[in-house]
Formats: sequence, structure tokens, C-alpha cells
Amino acid sequence: MEVAERTKSVSKVWELLKVWGPAWLVMIADVDAASVITAAESGAVYGTKLIWFLIVLIIPLYVIQEVAGRVGAVTNKGLGELIRENYSRRTAVFAAVPMALVDIISYVVEYTGAAIGFEILGIRPEISVPIIFIAHVLIVYKRKYVDAEKPLLVISILFALAFSASAFLTAKKGIEFTPFYFSSSSDFFFLLAANVGAVIMPFMLFYQASATAEKGIKAGSLWAVRLETAIGAIASEVIMVAIAIAATGIDASSLDFASPVILSGALAGVAGKSAPPVFAVGLIAASFIALIVISLGSSWGVTEALGWGRKNWFKLYLAESLPALVVPIVTLNLVNMALNLMVLQIIVLMGPAIILGLISSNKRLMGNYTLGVANKIVYWVFLALIFGTGIISMMSLL
Repeated sequence: MEVAERTKSVSKVWELLKVWGPAWLVMIADVDAASVITAAESGAVYGTKLIWFLIVLIIPLYVIQEVAGRVGAVTNKGLGELIRENYSRRTAVFAAVPMALVDIISYVVEYTGAAIGFEILGIRPEISVPIIFIAHVLIVYKRKYVDAEKPLLVISILFALAFSASAFLTAKKGIEFTPFYFSSSSDFFFLLAANVGAVIMPFMLFYQASATAEKGIKAGSLWAVRLETAIGAIASEVIMVAIAIAATGIDASSLDFASPVILSGALAGVAGKSAPPVFAVGLIAASFIALIVISLGSSWGVTEALGWGRKNWFKLYLAESLPALVVPIVTLNLVNMALNLMVLQIIVLMGPAIILGLISSNKRLMGNYTLGVANKIVYWVFLALIFGTGIISMMSLL
């Protein structure tokens, strides 16, 4: 009996390892340069007062991304393809193209975030940005998804360790933890909305569904997809908490990033001389992973929506991302762009998220894996709360 149980456990672990990748990477890519800025701004302005909110966001992050993984595993198709086939090409374009347009801004943010990290380490953007682009191309060009996935998994570990170390360096200097805080100020609501936008972005829905299908994960492995999604959701928000802690006590104006020297000095002043290079490594890794995952999710989504086939994604990537190479070489001013981008993500998310909810409730497409009544209620309630947060934030700023 014990041997049979042990064999079953080993089999489960092996199955989880074979499935592991899409959900974890999309969660790690969720903590991109813009999310790092958002979490750092939260820590610089409110200290540990928003940590409770970041932890709460684990729940909607898991709920919505679990549906994306479920749809990819059951249908073995990407979200853009499903929308085009079951609604219309126009609807698919409406869901995917706004995401792609916003992702052009995301590319600028990712390149800029990585350039800032490299400049903290003493490497100029004129050198670092082309290196980032070339490294990205070498990883993804003409490779199968599973081949591109492997180096990203290694980088994701480096990324998590770097920000955990940054949080430790700040926390050991002594900070006060606040279990709960709320304010009616417009700035507070804007940061709440920015953190909501940072937790679930449109590319994540397209990426997890497409990458799950691309990897050949089947409905029978849904338990493993769910477990990976849950672990990734927890890790993603724990890292956001770590970034907020790392930025606690620094002057918020140093996050303007017009000068990485100022940011470096602010981090060193709070957490010691080891803090700036550690934070820089985390920022570079975060930006690099997100750049690849966002480009894949965006390009897959648009080419699927237009019926071009995924093989043409790289041409679209080049058209989207090449202009973004120029901006970090000209300016490193990032914070306002990043925060506004996060709020904009909420609006762009609504189209694909609504259609994803409808697809996951379609018995013809999902069979026995259709969302149950309780899951449907939870999904739509969280979606309404996310959208409502964005609306309230924008109204508070008017």
C-alpha cells in the first residue's frame, strides 16, 4: 500500500514538472518593470500600509488566470483563435488590437526598466538596450515554446531571489508594519487602481491560454495547471510585497528615475550599499522576462485574432517593439508612464476578460470543464470589482 501511494505521489510530481511553465512565467512576467515601479511607489509613499491590499490581490489573480489556463488546456487553442472562430474576426480584433497598442507602451517600459537597472550597475543605455534586444531575439526566434521557456525559468529564480534580498536589506534596518490602512484621497485610490492594473494585464490572458495550448497540456492535467497558477499567484504578490518593503523609507521623488544615480543613492541611504545592485538585478530580470512574455502574448493574440497563424508572430513583434528601442536611449523618465499604464491596463482588460468568461461558460467548447455556478459568480464579481476600481480611480482624478 505504501509503495503504491509513493508511486502515485512521484507520478503526480512528475506530471506537475512536465506541465510547469506557462502559469508560473505569466505570473512572474506580471511583476514587470511597470509593476515594480507601482509597488516601489506604494512602498515609498505609504510604507507597508498597502501590503494588505497586495496580498488580497492574490485571489482575483488566481481566479481569472485559472480560467485562462483552463480554456487553453481544454480547447488546445489560444484565446485570439477561440474568439475569432466562435464570435467573429471583428470581435477578435477588438479584443486583441487594443492590447497590442498598449503593449507598445509596455515594451518602452520594459526596455527602460532594464536600462535603468543596467545604468545603476554602470552600463549606459546605448550599450544595454541593444544587448537586451539581441538577447531577447536569440531566445525566442525560431524556437519552439518549450525551448524558449527553459532560460526564462532560470531567470525567474534569479528575479525572485533579487527582490527578496532587497526586501531583507531594508527590513533588517527596521521598519514599522501596518496591518491595515485606508484613505479616501484621490492619490490613494490611484495607487490602488495602479496595483490592480499591475496584477492582471490583458497579455496574461492571451499568453496563458496560448502557451498552455502550445505546450500541449491537456484537460487531464488541469489539477497541475491550477496548482501552478496558485503557486505563481502567491509568488507574484509576495514579490510585489518585497518590492514595496524594499522601497519603504526612500524619498518618493527618487522614483522619478530621471536619474538612476538618485535612485541608487536613495536605496543605499535606506538599506545600505548592497541594496542598489541587488535591486538593479531584480529590475533587469523582471523587465527581460516580461518583455518576452508580453511580446509572445501580444503577438500570438493578434495573429490568432487575424487568422495569420502563430508562425507570423515575430514579424508583428518587430513592428511593435523596434520603436520602443529608441525611447530608453533618449530618456529614462518612467514613473508617470508606468503608473498611468497600469490604470489603462484595467480598461483594455475588460474586452478579452469578458469574452474569456463567456468562452469558459460555453458547454459546447468546454464540455465537462465548463465553469460551475459558484466559479462563474466569483469570476464575474472579481471582474466587476477590478473594472470598478479603475473607474473610481479615474473619476477621483477628475
